[in-house]
Amino acid sequence: MQPENKDQREELNQNQETISENTEEMADAVKGADNAEEDLNGGAENGSLAKVQAELAEQKDKYIRLYSEFENFRRRTAKEKIEMIASANEQLIKSLLPVADDFERAEKSFKDRNDKELEGFFLIYNKFKKTLEQYGVKIMELGPGSDFNVDMQEAITQIPAPNEKLKGKIVDVVEKGYLQNDKVIRFAKVVIGS
Repeated sequence: MQPENKDQREELNQNQETISENTEEMADAVKGADNAEEDLNGGAENGSLAKVQAELAEQKDKYIRLYSEFENFRRRTAKEKIEMIASANEQLIKSLLPVADDFERAEKSFKDRNDKELEGFFLIYNKFKKTLEQYGVKIMELGPGSDFNVDMQEAITQIPAPNEKLKGKIVDVVEKGYLQNDKVIRFAKVVIGS
């Protein structure tokens, strides 16, 4: 079957050229695939494979290091956050300790009286103590005859010991010390016997 006019002949020639170009491209692609396969199977396989494995090992090492750095960062920031919250509470509690001292002095002055009005005072004082205990605040239990500990107490003066047993020991507690979660937040002020 022959094309009838010139336009149809040109179109047929263009289609044949396109087909031949596509055929050549496919042949080149097949040759490239064959060459790649030969490289993988041939002598170049060892070099290429070793190079790829080295790159993989390097990337894996980088990934592991990055992951461990991120884990360390996450732990460190979580720890810092907890410490920051605790230190914020510590500052607030330190500012409330003089109020606790005032409550104790008022309690000592009211001990002898038995008025109904004092009942409200003692309810407030007990609630305040429970709130401090809720945040891990404890009073240092000291008294005359306790050992002096430089890490926990502050000696404000020395007086002659009333007896030999009190030499180098605490004679009197001037201001109570406080601990928060076993950390000293206020040193006890004490008098030492000499």
